[in-house]
Amino acid sequence: MRRRPFASVRARATLAATCVVAVALLAAGTALVLSLRANLVGQADTQAESAARRVASQLAAGIGGDRLDWPDEEDHPVRVEDERGRTVAASEGLRAVDGGPVRHPRTSPAPAPTGRATSGRASEDSADREESDDRDDRDDSEDRGGGHGGRHGGEDRDEGSGGDGKDHDDDDPAVGEISDDVTFTAGTATVDDETHDYRFAALEVTTPADVTLTVRAGAPLAAEHAAVNTALTTLSVGLPLLLLTVAGVTWLVTRRALRPVEGIRAEMAAITASEDLARRVPVPATRDEVARLARTTNQTLAALEKSVERQRRFVADASHELRSPLASLRTQLEVGAAHPELLDVDGAVEDTVRLQHLAADLLLLARLDAGERPGEALVPLDALAREVARGREHVVVECAGEVAVAGSRGQLARVLANLLDNAGRHAHRRITVSVRREGEQAVVAVGDDGPGIPAEQRERVFERFVRLDDARARDDGGTGLGLAIARDIARRHGGTLTAAEAPGGGALLTLRLPAAPGRRG
Repeated sequence: MRRRPFASVRARATLAATCVVAVALLAAGTALVLSLRANLVGQADTQAESAARRVASQLAAGIGGDRLDWPDEEDHPVRVEDERGRTVAASEGLRAVDGGPVRHPRTSPAPAPTGRATSGRASEDSADREESDDRDDRDDSEDRGGGHGGRHGGEDRDEGSGGDGKDHDDDDPAVGEISDDVTFTAGTATVDDETHDYRFAALEVTTPADVTLTVRAGAPLAAEHAAVNTALTTLSVGLPLLLLTVAGVTWLVTRRALRPVEGIRAEMAAITASEDLARRVPVPATRDEVARLARTTNQTLAALEKSVERQRRFVADASHELRSPLASLRTQLEVGAAHPELLDVDGAVEDTVRLQHLAADLLLLARLDAGERPGEALVPLDALAREVARGREHVVVECAGEVAVAGSRGQLARVLANLLDNAGRHAHRRITVSVRREGEQAVVAVGDDGPGIPAEQRERVFERFVRLDDARARDDGGTGLGLAIARDIARRHGGTLTAAEAPGGGALLTLRLPAAPGRRG
């Protein structure tokens, strides 16, 4: 027979443990990488915002032009834009942002102080520079397809603003103030001909000249990329190794744990082959489930051995009981065939009746051993006791009210008949049947005034084919099955049957059954 994959408990346990650990590790690894990336991106955002505020604070204080103190140009590239998205100033070495070139102004203008007069020549020079810068910035915007810098990126201001830098939105910060709103974006920047990924922080600042500018500063993501790549590499290498370790350890541990089970299986196979129920399976020294399984198996074997031995004795006793009346009947028939005048018809009938009773008892025991369940009918024990005792000599029935039980009327009648038959064979002059209710139990007590049953023999009399020779010397035809059948039926009905000494001497057999609730109908 071809073995299916993962047919063994060990293989399934190993696969299940490996899958569970794999799912847990994947979930933990994913959470770790995402958390690490979020923390590093958060740190980059903080650095970018710090660099942007550093430059914005200088602009808010009126510092501009060549006096601006730029952060580290490689780690924190900074670009300052006006409201039209034109580059006003940029850190040295910044060549492009998000693929668009950054054209540094030839002269970084400083914010002009308010209320300060300028000469006509200076005004003309300033106008020429502004016109040249406008052309450069327009060309720059056309090359980049729009500027970068938060909410001003590449968008034209409203015509109503006049483009003079004096009119601005109500959302713009006040003069000399820095906006609290920060916009974070991801992008690339080229510094000194090297392009890297950055996190950009953009915020607005209004100079003392009432000019609103946007400061866009970046922080590199190289550390974030390196840390995430290292974590991914570690997980991609460590996860398979850890799963292999888990699978190997689970395989070995399961094999060791199931080794006693294989020993139990092998011993059970040997017991089945040898039919020697006296053998027992090995019990491991541990106190785990396997040890309990072995002990339970041995208890089952012991019960099975006892049952088989009981059946063997039963068959032997039944054969012995059947042999005697059959031999007697055959002898009488042979004598009658040879000498008809010597045929003992009464004896032959007696032996035949005895055989009939014995066959009926054996058939009932076979049904009880097969697990025949009693019925659920409501049986009035007081009326049943009077019915069974009717026609018997020296029997007195005492009933304390109506007492009913649930069960089989035929089987319960057989119990009462067997108890009365047993008492009738040993009583001298009186047999008493008492039916009463004690709490939740129905009690039937059958007593006689015979020799009684010795205390040491009161359990043995309920065994099959047991007849006491001395104390019950008047047994004149019983097979030794009556009390055994009565106890078996009592147990099938959830009750008990015990033997004791009667108050006036003799034997007292007491049947206790669960009483049915209410009155009988």
